Amino acid sequence: MMNIKLKDFQEHCVEELLEQTAFGEKEEILIQAPTGSGKTVILLEYIDRFLMEHDDYVFIWLTPGSGELEEQSMKKMNELLPGLNTKTLEDVLNTGFEKQDTAFINWENVTKKGNTALKELEKSNLYDRVEQARDDGLKFIVIIDEEHRNKTEKAEGITHLFSSEHIVRVSATTKRNDEAYNIKISEMEVINSGLITKSLYINQGIEDNIVLNNEIEYLLKLAINKRREIRKCCTENGINYNPLVIIQLPSMSEELIEQIEGYLKDEGFTYDNGLLAIWLADRKENIDNISDNEAEQCFLIMKQAISTGWDCPRAKVLVKIRENMHEDFEIQTLGRIRRMPEAKHYGNELLDNCYLYTFDDQYTESVKQELGRNAANVKALFVRDEYRKFKLTKEVKNTDADNFAPREAFYAMYEYFNSQYNLTKPEENKEKLEKAGYNFNQNITNEIVQGNAVEINKKTIIKTEKISIQSTVDTYKNGLDLRHSINVIASRIGMIYQYLSPILQRLFLANIEFPEKILKLNKKEFYAFIINNERKLEYDILDAVIQKREQRVKLQKEYKKTEDFYFPERITVKYDKKDNSVSEMCKNVYYGYPSTTLKSTCEEKFEKYCEKSERVKFWYKNGESSDDYFSIVYLDKMNKAWTFYPDYIVGDNEGNIWIIETKGGEDSYGHSKNIDIKVENKFQALKVYAEKYNLKWGFIRDIDDVIFMSNGNEYVEDMKDNSWTNVKFYL
Repeated sequence: MMNIKLKDFQEHCVEELLEQTAFGEKEEILIQAPTGSGKTVILLEYIDRFLMEHDDYVFIWLTPGSGELEEQSMKKMNELLPGLNTKTLEDVLNTGFEKQDTAFINWENVTKKGNTALKELEKSNLYDRVEQARDDGLKFIVIIDEEHRNKTEKAEGITHLFSSEHIVRVSATTKRNDEAYNIKISEMEVINSGLITKSLYINQGIEDNIVLNNEIEYLLKLAINKRREIRKCCTENGINYNPLVIIQLPSMSEELIEQIEGYLKDEGFTYDNGLLAIWLADRKENIDNISDNEAEQCFLIMKQAISTGWDCPRAKVLVKIRENMHEDFEIQTLGRIRRMPEAKHYGNELLDNCYLYTFDDQYTESVKQELGRNAANVKALFVRDEYRKFKLTKEVKNTDADNFAPREAFYAMYEYFNSQYNLTKPEENKEKLEKAGYNFNQNITNEIVQGNAVEINKKTIIKTEKISIQSTVDTYKNGLDLRHSINVIASRIGMIYQYLSPILQRLFLANIEFPEKILKLNKKEFYAFIINNERKLEYDILDAVIQKREQRVKLQKEYKKTEDFYFPERITVKYDKKDNSVSEMCKNVYYGYPSTTLKSTCEEKFEKYCEKSERVKFWYKNGESSDDYFSIVYLDKMNKAWTFYPDYIVGDNEGNIWIIETKGGEDSYGHSKNIDIKVENKFQALKVYAEKYNLKWGFIRDIDDVIFMSNGNEYVEDMKDNSWTNVKFYL
């Protein structure tokens, strides 16, 4: 037994795990445990107690990432439970499994391309070792740590390789699954136990409408002052820990690192004196013993790779430099500063909370959204036997081809702005664009969130307000901000920075001579214009370049390739199990497909129509943005190739295959609900594809309870047009 006294909620979780793995009927157990709740300690205590009662079991502990988490977990088990036997993947391949083993295996070693663990080798591979263990009468329980990081079909295949008695999935951001046994540790339980801070303060002390010369230096100064406050309070109260500030950077930020290092050096924090550390994939300095409460490092520069599995309870302040990331990662990162260094509250407002400083409005908004996100029910489905061999030809982008036409892109943008805003000449265009909503403030403006949150899982408890900040333009210091804004716009339209930057300069910058000009801004005005109008420019430029283009078959070899498409063997769907009307959709190609799967109104109506229609034999709801799904490729006005995933594949009783795309219909007032500005290109691409492969096709939209289809020569938005016909005349 471990000599660590468990908190009440930890003890309860261990007891539930023991009961469910010994007597429970459900194979899977999901544990949603907030970062800082001590999930590793919970799992170790559970393994220890379980193996005391069950001699013939082996635990498989699967972890994501580059290997650090698996090593940390194994090290912790060896420290806390030295009497138990731990193994690495290499140990397993060399000597096999023995009773009461706990094998720590990194996903990457068994799922990445070119792995050897599953291949035929001179020594036994993992398949052999599992089979041998089963022949010896051993049983498996699989623990999946940070389970949200590996939900791929390949990873699931590895999980099922062990044919385990139970699978225990653990994460701070796991989603509820009513087909599993769910254990949820609430944040309030963890807060009340003293393991994590009472509250998170966001941008505390920033004044509304402040004008700044340098945003980054301002944030760092706030962090330095907050760290000193905490340190002084610790000293006065006889508390022995040295608060750490984490500075989290965007992915591309070499110049930014130098700027931060320079400012911290002026404030007395350097690598040489041991007060500054950096932890990047290819650079690590002063990170030895950084997690110790009394370690000397005061600041840590890091990127996102450190987010999983790293435990440093003395980290109390996070400075997040601008750049939005995935919401799950936001919560994981915030968890790094929420732990209490001595696993208890001090009864002191300053010490019992943690602090986030950021001017990244997208970051704070996504955090707020995550705070109030409701988890959907999740269900795994398998394709019906009769549709396993169904095959179509799908199109994928030819990554070797580069058909991009910068000149066409420039003129597409120039013509769009002139037409959209009735522009005439640069000296008059500023007023017209300003009236249309463009910001011409010569300072860089930004709205940020300020406030505090108690539970980061509940939006109702967060108390925030928007405040405005302004920064004077410095073409050196704001160079990264400009590059970031241009990169955001470029990635949205499928272009690279090196193409878009000179186009924007030709359109808007005075000292770049070009006959076609929209504005003539000086350099500082240009910086402010692009940064302040990032989102509006993103929308307008996307609208400009995603113009209707003839989708010619003869261009196929230049920008796309073909592959075979089969229905994925296994999919996961989200649905609302609390809805009493949920039933199985019998014509769907997957067993047990539920009738409510959190889809658009038009999709829901179409699926119900397919179920009732005597003409429809089967139907398949396609996925998006994955090589597993059916896709078609088309070009935009810049010769840029895009991938399009039609919503449905339908088979009728006459043997025809239909490719169907759904779009927003019209409301009762005749207003269009379609928001896809690429719709005309997709319409033409689907038409060309269907004609080439002799398939049926159509675009579906709805008005009230009636579904209409269009599959003519041209896409028409107005559904009063006779190109839109009731779907019952087709299917």
